[in-house]
Amino acid sequence: MHWFDHETQLATAEGVTHPLNFPYLLEPAEAGERAVILIHGFGSSPRELLCIGQQLQRQGITAYGVRLPGHGTSPEDLATRDMEDWFACCERGFLNLAQSHPWVGCLGISTGALLGAKLALRQRPDRLALLSPFLKLKHPLASFAGLLSLMIPYQENKAVAEDHPFHYRHRPLKGVWQINRLRRQLRNQLAELTAPTLVLASEGDAIIARGTARDLYNRLGSTHKEYYAYETNVPHALTSDSNPQREDVVERCIRFLTG
Repeated sequence: MHWFDHETQLATAEGVTHPLNFPYLLEPAEAGERAVILIHGFGSSPRELLCIGQQLQRQGITAYGVRLPGHGTSPEDLATRDMEDWFACCERGFLNLAQSHPWVGCLGISTGALLGAKLALRQRPDRLALLSPFLKLKHPLASFAGLLSLMIPYQENKAVAEDHPFHYRHRPLKGVWQINRLRRQLRNQLAELTAPTLVLASEGDAIIARGTARDLYNRLGSTHKEYYAYETNVPHALTSDSNPQREDVVERCIRFLTG
């Protein structure tokens, strides 16, 4: 069985039903040497980075949109998963791509960006793009998510209605606790990350603490790294339909990954 067929079967077995919540493997008409793994954010689904995956395919690059465990199923399912589950899925995808592609890049958004950074410490991708990465969340109680989850299991997600099939209406605070574990683990390891890295962020981000993406960027040990921050009209979800600069985000990512 091809490894991607296994990932699809796993998604079905875990309860994924919507076509856009399944992982995807977009291969160009003519097989090339390059591939990129795309890692979506917390409470989201592979669809979140599909616009970048499709553009990579047009550029002759294979794009694999990973589905993090607990996503595309139910908030209750997500509440049972941990950062080790998420990372193992990403690393498995990277290694599978590397079997047939001598060049493998990585792109992640939000929590997916943190998983991408962790992956880069273990597997050394050829290029790394981090969209809305962070070391600190904006909500003053975010650091206490583990304790709060005992009293308030879920947090309301105020995503627009049309995104609900792809974003959970309620996000488990146990999952936010796992994000806290991940960001704290990464904080003091970023100097060891040497892959060429692009960081994109927004000054209008309402999810992460102001300046935290820049802080993460400054900690990177990469000799080749680029940083760009959009103005306040751009949301945390840089690839969402609501971002007036989405086309620019896609263009910058493609230019960096193909450069």
